[in-house]
Amino acid sequence: MRKALVYILLGAILFTSCKSEFEKIRSSGDIKLLTEKASTYFDAGDYIKAQSLYELIIPSYRGKQELEDIYYKYAYTYYNTEQYILAAYYFKNFSSTFPNSDYKEEIDFMSAYSNYKMSPTFRLDQTYTSTAIDELQIFANSYPDSERVLQANQLIEELRLKQEEKYFQQGRLYYNTRQYQASVQSLENLLKDFPDTKRAEEVRFLIIEATYDLAENSVIDKQEERYKEVNERSEQFLSRYSDSEFRNQANVINKKSIQKLKNISKDDRYKIKSAIFGS
Repeated sequence: MRKALVYILLGAILFTSCKSEFEKIRSSGDIKLLTEKASTYFDAGDYIKAQSLYELIIPSYRGKQELEDIYYKYAYTYYNTEQYILAAYYFKNFSSTFPNSDYKEEIDFMSAYSNYKMSPTFRLDQTYTSTAIDELQIFANSYPDSERVLQANQLIEELRLKQEEKYFQQGRLYYNTRQYQASVQSLENLLKDFPDTKRAEEVRFLIIEATYDLAENSVIDKQEERYKEVNERSEQFLSRYSDSEFRNQANVINKKSIQKLKNISKDDRYKIKSAIFGS
């Protein structure tokens, strides 16, 4: 018990000593010492302490050549501690502050990449995804000969697939919750925004299903128009995808829609006869 207490006390003394050493440096006011120690902490991977010291010395280097290297490392302290919102901000600020820097290409990429790191799962809001795509595309256009362009394009493709997945799952969710019109709209947006999607065949079939169910659940006055739309969509699908795995299902829906239209036509003729003969 006594030995354990001794170890605890020694640990507390060592912790206090280390903390006191950093605080002593931090409060020294010695710009040269603060600069040296900030670099030491940065090189050692202690980015929080480096960041704290860089914040103190940056104002003293305004207008001086040394600021470029200091600010470069300062921006990276945020990236290396996964503070990506601030990292993106400071990378962008570096780029505008030092437009002729040898680091500019790297920093412009890192600004975009920080937004990529903030891109969430497809189920969540995709604002950062859109921002990352835009910035990565700007980077690729600005530095066409950069070795980072290949990576930028790969990241753009990954992010666009995430956006595509969101539209697709959103469309299915609307369908499963019987919001057929919203389902059609979401899936059509997918085809519009991602015309080269590998899911085009499946998406178009899902639109046919949703359109048919929308017609089925519509008020009588809108059914004829909507069954005609089902017929048109299914005919186009069958013509476009002759070997589709959904061909049989699409054909069944098409035949159902044709029959529904015939029934509507019969009902109309019956109503006309009834009106004429007064029955």
